[in-house]
Amino acid sequence: MHTSRIFCFGNFVNGRWQRSINDGINVYNKYTNLGIGMVANASGPEVDAAVTSAYDAFNRKELDSLQRFEILMNAAEIVKKRKEEIVELLVSEVGKVYKDAAAETDRGIQTLIASAEETKRISGSGVPMVQPGYQPNVAFTVRVPVGVIAAITPFNFPLNLALHKIGPAIAAGNTVLLKPSEKAPLTACMLAEIFQQAGLPEGHLNIINGTGEVGRFLLADERINMFSFTGSPEVGRLIKNGSGIRKVTLELGGNAPNIIHDDVTDLERAVKLCMKNSFSNSGQACISVQRIYVQNRIYQEFIEKASAEVSSLIVGDPMHDHTDIGPMISEEAAKRVESWVDEAVDSGATVLIGGRREGAFYYPTILTDADASMKVVCEEVFGPVVTIIPYETIDDAFGMANDSRFGLQVGVFTSNLEIFRRATTELNFGGININNVSSYRSDVMPYGGIKDSGLGKEGPRYAIQEMTDKRLIVIH
Repeated sequence: MHTSRIFCFGNFVNGRWQRSINDGINVYNKYTNLGIGMVANASGPEVDAAVTSAYDAFNRKELDSLQRFEILMNAAEIVKKRKEEIVELLVSEVGKVYKDAAAETDRGIQTLIASAEETKRISGSGVPMVQPGYQPNVAFTVRVPVGVIAAITPFNFPLNLALHKIGPAIAAGNTVLLKPSEKAPLTACMLAEIFQQAGLPEGHLNIINGTGEVGRFLLADERINMFSFTGSPEVGRLIKNGSGIRKVTLELGGNAPNIIHDDVTDLERAVKLCMKNSFSNSGQACISVQRIYVQNRIYQEFIEKASAEVSSLIVGDPMHDHTDIGPMISEEAAKRVESWVDEAVDSGATVLIGGRREGAFYYPTILTDADASMKVVCEEVFGPVVTIIPYETIDDAFGMANDSRFGLQVGVFTSNLEIFRRATTELNFGGININNVSSYRSDVMPYGGIKDSGLGKEGPRYAIQEMTDKRLIVIH
């Protein structure tokens, strides 16, 4: 059953929900198109008040590491208790199918626990002072929080991606301003209530709702010490250019390649993993399998197995347990994907399966005969479309995989140790998964790309390194 509750959130500032002076933003159920809530559209003065709240809270220095640990663990327990409520909200406001929403909620719990555990491990290191004239001085480093962090999150994983910023930021002793996507803000707003219930003092987490204009207000405020952004390369570039010498972590786009060599041990497994991770979340993930390069000898077998796998996927009501693919975030997004596929077909690509749209639904689509000039190959589709392209030699595959402005993650299926060795040095990506797909991500691993895929790393331990400064202490 789809939730019938109407959620109304203003801006969460200094521990209280405040109404906005501007007209609100309506939020719709992505399957039924019925209204499920409204959030604020913050103005400049409202953003200023939120920054002031975070700035003042940081300067109070009221939480030690043990208190931060307990708050984060409390939050994990609350999310666990409210799991069903959160899952239903994710299904409604994102269009995410029920099983994917449940998986995201479980991951969010683990992200909070991992962040809590890291509060006890933040440390510096000794600095040997072995130079003439500098002994017997003692030197060491400590890690200190950067201060106020502005976190900007996308619609596709509104719970877990928000927690990948909030959790480490709080663990490190920072305060946070969270600006969630206006397309799916309700789950992030619910986090304000969860952290308040968990014992987080007022001002340590502030939530500002609104359009992209909010980001410009945040960039203009010098009291913000760091920006952590997940979204498009175009917006990421604006943030980097506008942030000056302040810290920035950018998790941006991708058009993830996956290489299936003819010595793969289990072709059936490779097919299943590729197809599942091409279409889960309707392909709306920056590490979704988008480009599949298959060695010529096994190409025909691969596409036959892939077609059979996709034919069994169920498209429909995301609230049903058996549904594999729900609607995209909007009909506009589905129309964009449709236009890209049509453009590819006009240029010579072949639709092996799928290739049709119904409202906000785009059916899982496999394209063959595609080339690197087509948007479905060289850009980020961010939809349920995958291209399968043959190659002859591993040099060809590596060359095609690297031929991209993106460099987030890549998957390589092989039993050849020499190919594995070469992959680690020749593939230009932030993450290389051997015998798994590009979409594999454990929430504790260092996650982040190169080139137009961003800079900096996420994963609680590594995010904390980004969200702290190294301070040198010398005792004379």
